[in-house]
Amino acid sequence: MRSVSDERLGKILIAAGGTGGHVFPAQALAHYLYKLGFQPTLVTDRRGMEFGCDQVGIPCHLVYASPFSRRNWFGILLAAIKSGVGMIQARFLIRQLGPVAAVGFGGYASLPTMLIASHMKLPTVIHESNAVLGRANRLLASRVSVIATAFQNTAGLTERHKVKVVQTGTPVRASIVAARKTEAEVQNTSSKIRLLVIGGSQGSRIMSEVVPAALGRLPQSLKNRLVVVHQCRLSDRSRVKASFAMAGVNASVISFIDDMGAALECTNLVISRAGASTVAELAVAGRAALLVPFPHAVDDHQAVNARELGDVGGAWIIDEKEFNAEKLGNWLVEMLKDPSILLTAGRKAGGVGRPDAAHHLAEIVGQLISESAGKCDSR
Repeated sequence: MRSVSDERLGKILIAAGGTGGHVFPAQALAHYLYKLGFQPTLVTDRRGMEFGCDQVGIPCHLVYASPFSRRNWFGILLAAIKSGVGMIQARFLIRQLGPVAAVGFGGYASLPTMLIASHMKLPTVIHESNAVLGRANRLLASRVSVIATAFQNTAGLTERHKVKVVQTGTPVRASIVAARKTEAEVQNTSSKIRLLVIGGSQGSRIMSEVVPAALGRLPQSLKNRLVVVHQCRLSDRSRVKASFAMAGVNASVISFIDDMGAALECTNLVISRAGASTVAELAVAGRAALLVPFPHAVDDHQAVNARELGDVGGAWIIDEKEFNAEKLGNWLVEMLKDPSILLTAGRKAGGVGRPDAAHHLAEIVGQLISESAGKCDSR
């Protein structure tokens, strides 16, 4: 890694798709690079901007992009036009800023920037948080300098790709790393049980339907101990609040969690989807979870993500087809009989956490920049 002097180091573009699973790891790396003295700039689409992309000290730029999954010709044509405009924007942005490297975190919104960066011979890194290589990263894999992965054996990589693969883990926000230092322990059978329900950055309708109904089936003695925080879609918030009230459960229902680290810090059990960034955050924080993989995820990658925690005993996994109020209610009654069960699972999850992921990835970026500068100096 290059030494940091009083003078700020070069600018680095960090491109990410427009979901929390892409933007949050990108933000984590951006903050780490900023502390090292680099000048990171985030690049995303309109959806990504809604996640507070423009963090303090880190500028953010919007580029047009669109998936090519629409089946009608008009949709495909519109996607092509948007992506073309996005590449023009990316080329202008790179010429304007003069970055020394570009890092992509997947999602179709990362494609324009990373394609142009690789075409312009910048040092480039893509990061894959999922256990299965995403579509955007598949298109970029042969073009970039390094492929960083969260998992040891990421599916979808060819033999010729594997020579440039480095496992780093997924960068998580500093508040998540801080939560790792504490354990939200259930002291005894009368202590409060803090339950966090999250459906990913987009919310999850099935969580909103099943969880309040399941908690309503619990014995009153368990209901009295519950402290619930439930994150759902803004459009579902009123209905979910009413469902908890009908179930006789005191719950805070919110559409977005601003400080996930603080939320995890005081949580005994998380009920969640199995998006890559969520799995990484649970592992780093060391929190027990019941994971319900989204069955329609591309290549069923959420089920593969979930097994990272399930295989070590840090999480329980349930298929969405079996996720109903009766089964969840019965499961919770059994799990909450012994206060040590959740604590043990949380410790096992923490055992596979990678709190140093941002540091590791930043080292790779810094090394590429140094190597590129060395080649220029030798010419």
